[in-house]
Parts: sequence; structure tokens; C-alpha cells
Amino acid sequence: MAQRLFLAPLVVALAACAPTPQPAVGYAGAPPLIVDGPREMSAEMSARDAILAAADAAPRAVPGRFLVPVRASGMDNGRLYLNSEDDYRDQRNVSVALSPRAIVQLQRLYGTDPGAALTGRTLRVEGAARRVRIDFTGNGRPTGKYYYQTHIDVLDAAQITVVPVGE
Repeated sequence: MAQRLFLAPLVVALAACAPTPQPAVGYAGAPPLIVDGPREMSAEMSARDAILAAADAAPRAVPGRFLVPVRASGMDNGRLYLNSEDDYRDQRNVSVALSPRAIVQLQRLYGTDPGAALTGRTLRVEGAARRVRIDFTGNGRPTGKYYYQTHIDVLDAAQITVVPVGE
């Protein structure tokens, strides 16, 4: 019994020392991102790796450096989505979700619509990949059916680098 009394405070003390997940800043309307604290940037992840890592970590986000080919783009609620697949509903798709600020920065940089300028290119994106539930709606109400997408939020154009052809 004495051993149990000794171990209980030790377990509580060790649990108090464990890192607490911290919310990261997301775009307005998005649920807060939860990451496991600071991590060293590892090797670049492909879109496929980002999807698997985000699904494994859900509901937490996976910070990293991601290589994302841009095959299509679309606007929704003031955000520009750069999609790794032609169909954004494809389970293999990763959407780079650009904030309005990042859109303006990229428009200044390219002198044109960033969706048009970046389609057909591969991007190196620094951020956090997270799995997002998308609910189907009918007559403005959720139907109870849903699917998941993987998003990487971009709040600043500095998070994106265009990968040179052949790299």
C-alpha cells in the first residue's frame, strides 16, 4: 500500500510536466488548430503523406513542409483553394487554403489571379495539414452525410515557394 501512495503523487507530477497541446491560429471561421507543440521541421511531405499524417493525427494538425502540385483552384467564402487534384472532393486531394491576406499578397507578386498563376506548378508550403470534415447540405441544412478533406492553411504568402521545374 505504501508503494501505491508514493507512486500516485509521482504520476500526477509527471503528468503536469507533459506538454499541453496549444491552439494555433487558423483563419476566421475555421476550428482552432491543435498541434503537439514545437517540432523540428522534418523532410518535405508529399500530398499523400500529408493526408495520411493528418488522418492519423486528427483532430490535431501536423506541422511540416509539404510539396503540393496544383492541378485546380476555386474560391469559396473569400478563400482561394489550390487543389492537388482536379476534383477537390477526391480523397487524394490536399487543398492549400489561402486567406484573403495571402491572396492579395500573391496577386501583387504575380500581377494576376494566384489560382491561374499557380495552377500547373508545384508548391512547397510551410504550415500544418489538418483533416477537415465537410458536411453535405440540402436546402441549407446538413444532411448527415459528410466526407473529409485535408487542408493546409496559408495566412501569409511567405509560407509558399514555387518549386523550380526539375527540382
